[in-house]
Amino acid sequence: MTRLSPGETAPDFTLPATDSSSVSLSGFRGRSTIVYFYPAAATPGCTKEACDFRDNLNSLQDAGYAVVGISPDPVPKLEKFAEAENLNFPLLSDPDHAVAEAYGAWGEKKNYGKTYEGLIRSTVVVDPEGKVSLAQYNVKATGHVAKLSRDLGLS
Repeated sequence: MTRLSPGETAPDFTLPATDSSSVSLSGFRGRSTIVYFYPAAATPGCTKEACDFRDNLNSLQDAGYAVVGISPDPVPKLEKFAEAENLNFPLLSDPDHAVAEAYGAWGEKKNYGKTYEGLIRSTVVVDPEGKVSLAQYNVKATGHVAKLSRDLGLS
């Protein structure tokens, strides 16, 4: 697994979204974009993280950032999750985890003594020119948005 580093070009992607459209990273050119990867919609940690992004979206947008969340979940599950939690940013479906792999957010995980391949909770910030400005891997769901805001100099 190759992780992205600041200064690298972020891999472009086009994925199906919760609003029945497709969303491409290239569509965000000209503004900074927070691309966060989470393992599974409607689970406790992922719900906490998504709701933290929801609750901080206005301040992130005021600072010039767009937010997109990516998981391997199918679009119908993401739509239910977005509706249940009143999420106000796009959730994208990466069922074959190709985008997660390209971003270094798919790899070996350990849980309860078992090793397996899965999505690694990660956040990559892409600048207006499509370059990685920040890449964080194995982040904690709780408190991540506050830490990210500090790391971006927003708080």
